[in-house]
Amino acid sequence: MEIGRLLTAMVTPFDANGAVDYAQAKRLALALLDSGSDGVVLAGTTGESPTLSHDEKMRLFSEVKEALGSRGAVIAGTGTYDTAESVELSREAERLGVDAVLLTCPYYSRPSQEGLYRHFETIARAVSLPCIMYNIPGRTGVNMTAETQVRLSHIDNMLGVKEASGDLAQIAQVVDEAREGFRVWSGDDQMTLPILAIGGYGVISVVSHLAGAQMRQIVQACLSGNVDEAARTHRRLLPLMTVLMTAAGNPPGVKHALNAIGFQVGAPRLPLVEPDAEAAERIVAEVQRQHIDLAVAV
Repeated sequence: MEIGRLLTAMVTPFDANGAVDYAQAKRLALALLDSGSDGVVLAGTTGESPTLSHDEKMRLFSEVKEALGSRGAVIAGTGTYDTAESVELSREAERLGVDAVLLTCPYYSRPSQEGLYRHFETIARAVSLPCIMYNIPGRTGVNMTAETQVRLSHIDNMLGVKEASGDLAQIAQVVDEAREGFRVWSGDDQMTLPILAIGGYGVISVVSHLAGAQMRQIVQACLSGNVDEAARTHRRLLPLMTVLMTAAGNPPGVKHALNAIGFQVGAPRLPLVEPDAEAAERIVAEVQRQHIDLAVAV
């Protein structure tokens, strides 16, 4: 399975009682492929992984993969702050047939660079699946340096990294020094264009829930050398990218936007809450201003 350049970090739909709505998750994943995504990341940050039980995660991986088949990649969020648990989750996800796993830097414990290396090495060597690391120091409290990423890139099944450090110098060093074929996806929609410009591979996106075709245009325009076209689309989407991240945080912002356009995904689980009235108004106003690529069944 080709993992693809545009992946959506998918929300987890919940029903009115707060239970995972697996049928709606399958509908959403298919709609995302139809609107431009190459695949979906399940049970990541946007998918509210800290609030999903082990059984919920595994059923979500299994049902969405069954629905997508060979049409698109399913990347399972199996990384936690516990290396042994991450190995267990990754092995079980592999048995269910997912196409790759996403492994976040361990959060809260703030390990050293050697600790980070051994954490990711241990998980990668426990499975045969492609592994994608996720560097997001704003959430985890620790930055995985370029040197550590480059060192990890030499593990055969370490496919790449989702980079959300915001440090272009660090990201450029990874692009330049990692083994050939190691992929760098932007982990921040607003950084997509500059990361592509310095040799990044693609983006693991949130705004692609609503603007998948347009995000795909950005990637393809960069690849074809049409930077002006890519920049125009990127600038047009920047206000939407911003409001989804800042008005109520992620994923409450994008969940509210999806609900507003008629694709029901429910409210976030505690400790996350729905946007207040002012934030909700800002989100809806920007959504109404933008062209929305996601098809909503009537």
